[in-house]
Amino acid sequence: MIKTGIYGGSFNPIHNGHIALAQHIMQQAGLDEIWFVVSPQNPLKPSSALLDDSLRLDMVRKALEPYPGLVASDVEFSLPRPSYMWHTLQSLTHFTDRSFSLIIGADNWECFDRWYRAADIVAHYPIVVYPREGCDIDTATLPPTVRLVDTPLYNVSSTEIRADVQAGRDISGKVPACIADDVKRLYNDKKL
Repeated sequence: MIKTGIYGGSFNPIHNGHIALAQHIMQQAGLDEIWFVVSPQNPLKPSSALLDDSLRLDMVRKALEPYPGLVASDVEFSLPRPSYMWHTLQSLTHFTDRSFSLIIGADNWECFDRWYRAADIVAHYPIVVYPREGCDIDTATLPPTVRLVDTPLYNVSSTEIRADVQAGRDISGKVPACIADDVKRLYNDKKL
């Protein structure tokens, strides 16, 4: 059985923090691979600053190419919108050679009760929670299927990168070099 982590997000754009975090989680949670599930529309986020789905997916594919076990996924592209993680996880049941775990940040865990069918996700899937700045998770209160991993905090965000591009600031070191030109071109053209 291939242990696969589902790391959903807008990846608008993907950055070095996403990749480094996934590498730490893969090791600490004993996962064989992590799928970066590019979300067309997160029900809890506005979509106005969202770059086209296929452009974000292409950047994720290019950025992950050098990293074994990190895979770009478009599984949500064919699902109804907005993208609810319960539907995503249910759509993967035909992969009988894999077991799936959900990967989320502590900020998402704090509002997890607002997620569609949250109790069903907790009941049917292991959840790996990674730390986020300003979020304190009491491990004693976590359900048995939920585990907090100890990963570094990465102080970089897609929002910050988009703002840097718009302001003409340097983004090297924040995004993989192989997509830096794409990020500058695409987000400079996009009116945020």
